[in-house]
Amino acid sequence: MQLREMLVSAILQGQIPAGSPLPSSRKLAETLDVARNTVALAYQDLVAEGFLVAHERRGYFVNGEILTGSVQAGRASGRTATSERAANDIGPDWRHRFKVTPTGQRNVVKPRDWQTFRYPFIYGQVDPALFPLSEWRECSRQALSVDAVRDWCTDHFTLDDSLLVEQIRTRLLPRRGVRVAPDEILVTVGAQHALYLLAALLVTGETTVGIEEPGYADARNIFALRTSKLRPLPLDANGIVIGPELKGCDYVHVTPSHQFPTTVNMPLERREALLARAKADDFVLIEDDYESEINHVGPPHPALKSLDDSGRVIFLASLSKTLAPGLRMGYMVGPRELIREARALRRLMLRHPPANNQRTVALFLARGNHDSLMRRLSHAYRERWQVMRDALALHLPQCKVWPSIGGTAYWAEGPKTLDARETERLAAIEGILIEPGDVHFMGTTWQPSAKGRKAPSEGNLIDGLPRNYFRLGFSSIPVDRIEPGLKLLGDIIRRQIKR
Repeated sequence: MQLREMLVSAILQGQIPAGSPLPSSRKLAETLDVARNTVALAYQDLVAEGFLVAHERRGYFVNGEILTGSVQAGRASGRTATSERAANDIGPDWRHRFKVTPTGQRNVVKPRDWQTFRYPFIYGQVDPALFPLSEWRECSRQALSVDAVRDWCTDHFTLDDSLLVEQIRTRLLPRRGVRVAPDEILVTVGAQHALYLLAALLVTGETTVGIEEPGYADARNIFALRTSKLRPLPLDANGIVIGPELKGCDYVHVTPSHQFPTTVNMPLERREALLARAKADDFVLIEDDYESEINHVGPPHPALKSLDDSGRVIFLASLSKTLAPGLRMGYMVGPRELIREARALRRLMLRHPPANNQRTVALFLARGNHDSLMRRLSHAYRERWQVMRDALALHLPQCKVWPSIGGTAYWAEGPKTLDARETERLAAIEGILIEPGDVHFMGTTWQPSAKGRKAPSEGNLIDGLPRNYFRLGFSSIPVDRIEPGLKLLGDIIRRQIKR
């Protein structure tokens, strides 16, 4: 395959001109120090695909027809087109053309080389050792059968894979107590895609959106592209506080299963109170069912959507945290009229998520592979959760760790003098990867106006961005490295505080 790719690249880039002879298989094999059969097989593949022409007793030659229709790069007056344009035209001033600048938003940034860290307390990545490789390969093989390919290779326009929708409806949603019809489900490219669709459909500059504080940075940034009226909603050990901040919100984004990023679980009483408040104040809840499958203590609480009797909950979920984040497979559940419009909008964006991936995931669910995977993950994550809980108490007593009954991370609050960004830098030197928590805060605290004073519609905004919070994930670190890594981290924090 390496030889084949090298030859194809050389031919298409013109490094081996059309009609040129290639070395004999024996000579090229000697030059590259590979078996002669390797070269012969590569040549045969390229003949079959039209890159080479074989002439008896003469050898192999580059097929001139393979480049038919390709635009040949030309030069004008001895200069490339790019250099000539640069000399005569400074080009558009893109900085003044952008209507939004997402690169200016505060986002979670993860190092691409996170696997090289000995102690990767990183969130949102999977342990390759836990990935069900053989099961996934088998489902991929089935998705490549003749009948399956004929089904998914056509343009589905706005439709989703019917088998996947059925598996979501009958296997995934009932686990959360949710029962809906097929036309109330839309497959998305992850939960973020669903949030973007909702922002485009429902939010304008006059819309007020409540966001948990701290909360999901990507949700905050997506809604911020549509409105500046984002309202931070305070949390306690039970999730969103049912307080005056909810008054005046049009939509509220909430992660009740395991709050992002603190992982606290919203009890049933708080869920019912939130639904009652949504009905009383006429706002809609966007429930991001984040990590609901990963529960270490007791059974999970039913989803808000399952308790909703007035159509005020839009339900979002994904398979990123249980299967693989790179698959980008999620779904949205809502009223038919909302799903109909979201489906039409999705068609304008990307028509539908790749149909071959949908079919593979559908088969993975239908064969029970996802259920088996959940059992394995539950056991592995529970062990890491327990080891990490004990190690945090032993080695980081100066930090307050928020209560956790599930999920794949711990949320820690250091002493007021701690700068988690500096901690991150010092820890990286020792091979420890942690995630500072300031990115999850909006940086403002909403307060009702004083009695008798006329306040702006959003109340008073007070700047402030806590720097002493950090998150420690355990989904991708081997269990035997958790305690040593936290011991080192504890030493770093102690030295930092003493300065």
